[in-house]
Amino acid sequence: MRERIEEVGFWFLIFSWVWTSANCMLSPKGVNFEVQALMGIKASLKDPHGVLDNWDGNAVDPCSWTMVTCSTESLVIGLGTPSQNLSGSLSPSIGNLTNLQIVLLQNNDITGPIPPEIVRLSKLQTLDLSNNFFSCEVPSSLANLRSLQYLRLNNNSLYGAIPESLANMTNLVFLDLSFNNLSGHVPRMPAKTFSIVGNPLICPTGSENECFGTALMPMSMPLNGSEGMGFKTSPYSPFSTGALPLGRPKSHRVALALGVTLGFICFLILLLGLLLQWRQRRNKHMFFDVKDRHHEEVSLGNLRRFQFRELQLATDNFSSKNILGKGGFGHVYKGHLRDGTAVAVKRLKDGSTVGGDRQFQTEVEMISLAVHRNLLRLYGFSMTATERLLVYPYMSNGSVASRMKGQRALEFGKAANQKGAMLDWVRKIHLEKKLDLLVDKDLKNNYDRIELEEMVQVALLCTQYLPGLRPKMSEVVRMLEGDGLAERWEASQRVESSKYKSYDLSSSERYSDLTNDSSLLVQAIELSGPR
Repeated sequence: MRERIEEVGFWFLIFSWVWTSANCMLSPKGVNFEVQALMGIKASLKDPHGVLDNWDGNAVDPCSWTMVTCSTESLVIGLGTPSQNLSGSLSPSIGNLTNLQIVLLQNNDITGPIPPEIVRLSKLQTLDLSNNFFSCEVPSSLANLRSLQYLRLNNNSLYGAIPESLANMTNLVFLDLSFNNLSGHVPRMPAKTFSIVGNPLICPTGSENECFGTALMPMSMPLNGSEGMGFKTSPYSPFSTGALPLGRPKSHRVALALGVTLGFICFLILLLGLLLQWRQRRNKHMFFDVKDRHHEEVSLGNLRRFQFRELQLATDNFSSKNILGKGGFGHVYKGHLRDGTAVAVKRLKDGSTVGGDRQFQTEVEMISLAVHRNLLRLYGFSMTATERLLVYPYMSNGSVASRMKGQRALEFGKAANQKGAMLDWVRKIHLEKKLDLLVDKDLKNNYDRIELEEMVQVALLCTQYLPGLRPKMSEVVRMLEGDGLAERWEASQRVESSKYKSYDLSSSERYSDLTNDSSLLVQAIELSGPR
C-alpha cells in the first residue's frame, strides 16, 4: 500500500512539472506573453501595406506570423520588418520578448525614443534600427546587452554624447553611429568596426578641453586605435597647438591661415561629396563577410559576398552540364568553391531590373529572415551591374518539389494495385481499418491505436483538396488536445459522402474515383497553400 502511495505521489509531481512548463508562457488569462508583446508592437506601429495583417491576438503562438522567426521550442527569436514603410513608435512591450536574438527594423519611418525596456533582451545578438527617425540619446543601458554583436543606429536623429558604458561591450563586433547629431568626445570602443561619420559636433581629438562645439571634419575611426580620430592636423590648421613662424607680418599670417582653412574646407567638401556618392551606390554596411562558414546560427549580416568571377569558376562558367534545375526566375547550377565546398548557385533572370542594388539587397534581407532547421539557409550572394546570384549549400538528396512532382502518374482505375500515391493509400487503409500498416514494425504493439486514428484523421483533414476546407493551425492544436476533432471529422465525412452520393460503387471502385482528387493531381503549390 505504501509503495502504491509513493508511486501516485511521483506521477503527481511529474504531472505538476509538465503542467507548469506548458503554462510558463501564458498570462493569467491564458494568453501567450509573446503574442501579447507582439500585438503591443503592432498597435504602436502604422502599417500602410498590411504586412502585419496576419498577426492575430487570439493565436496560440506567433510562429506562423510574417516577419517573426521562432526556435525549435516555439520561442520568438527573430523580429524583422526592414523596408516596409512602417511609422509610429516602437512599443516598450518589445522588452517582454526576452528570447529575441535578432531585431531588424531598418529602413522605415519609426519615430520617438528607443524604449529603455530593450535592455531586457539579454540574448540579443543583432540590433538594426538604422535609417529611421528615432530621436533620443544613445541609451547607456545598451551596455548591459552582453550578447550584442551587431549594433546599427546610423541615419537617425540621436543626440547627446556617446555613453562611456559602450566601451564595456566586449562582444561587440560592429557599431555604426554615423549621420546623427551626436556631440562630445568619443570613448575608446572595443568593436572591430566603428563609424561616427556625419556627426559634426563630435570633438576632433577626443579631449573635452579641445571641444569647440563644431568640427570641420566628419570622422570615422579604426577600431582599437590609439592614433586619434583618423586624421592629422597641419601645423597651420585651426587645431594645431604649434605657433606660427615669427618674423612675418600679421596680415600675412592671417592670409596664410585663411587660405589654408579655405583649402582644407574645399578638400573636405569634395571628400564628403565623393563619400556620399559612394555610399548611395554601394552600402558596404549592409552585409559582412563571415570567415566561420560552419557557424550554426544565422542572422542578418552573416552572409558571404562572392565575387562574380569566383562563381564563374565554381560552375565552370555556368556550364549547361552543371544545371540542377530551371524555373521562372532563373537557372540553378551546381558548383564547387576553391576550398571544395559544394554549392548551388541560382542565377536570376533580368539581373539589371529597375531598383538596382538596393532592391536586390532588400530581397536578400527578406530571404535571410527565413531561418529554420528544415529550410535551406542562404549562404551568400553576388551582384554586378548585370548579374544577380544567390548561393545556397548543395543538397544531394534533391528538393521537396522533386519528391512531390517526381512521382509517376497512376493509371486510372488501378490505383489500389499501384504504389506511389501516399495520400490515397492512407485514405484506403483508413477506410479498411488497417492503420496498423502505418506503424513502424520496431514498435510492435507499443502504441495507442486510438491516438493513431486521431493523428491520421487530423492529417487527412489537413490535406483536403480545397484549401478552404483545411483547418487552421490553431484548430489543429485544439484537435490534438482532444477538442473538436470528432465533430470536424464527422462534418468532413458528410461533405465527402454528399459529394459521392450519386455513385453506387464498391469500396475499391470508390477509392479509385478518389484519385481524381489525389495529391498526385494537385500542384505542389496548392498543397502548401494557406490553411
